[in-house]
Amino acid sequence: MALINRASHEIGCKIVYYGPGLGGKTTNLKQIYQKVSPDAKGQLISLATEMDRTLFFDFMPLDLGSIQGYRTKFHLYTVPGQVFYNASRKLVLRGVDGVVFVADSQEERQADTSDSFRNLGENLAEMGLTIHSVPVILQYNKRDLPNIVPMEALQASLNPDNRFQCFEAVASSGIGVFETLKALAVQVLANVGKKLA
Repeated sequence: MALINRASHEIGCKIVYYGPGLGGKTTNLKQIYQKVSPDAKGQLISLATEMDRTLFFDFMPLDLGSIQGYRTKFHLYTVPGQVFYNASRKLVLRGVDGVVFVADSQEERQADTSDSFRNLGENLAEMGLTIHSVPVILQYNKRDLPNIVPMEALQASLNPDNRFQCFEAVASSGIGVFETLKALAVQVLANVGKKLA
């Protein structure tokens, strides 16, 4: 849920990058962090246990404007991709305003990607949400590799009814990273605007 600070006229929105392990979630955040102006972002923080890593930082977007006089601030998080960290995934998802699902396009990662997408739906359901009640953008990452699944097959697997907006990406090069984030930010801000009305 977006946090509205009436004293500072600021709205904080939580965006979570979700997907299979090593699919590109952290790479997305690092690309964004490197390219956002230093005066418009907070620190990049990594909370790590022996085998689990969660990254987050916040930034103030400069080109998305304000909502009814409130500035918007986005807090970006990644979830651990490994299945055995599901409790951590649930904690990170709590209070989410929008999700970027980072799908690994490699053929050998399709089972992991499908399992992770199903897991996203299950974890949202435990919070009384659905995958259709929260803005979700699909990012098909690693499109530069030779062993990738065609877009039509990825769509048939994850987005057969074209309900979710999707982007092709090569997060390691920054391709599709900001397009994905901006599309989700627009949807999140539209939802927040409805709640303020």
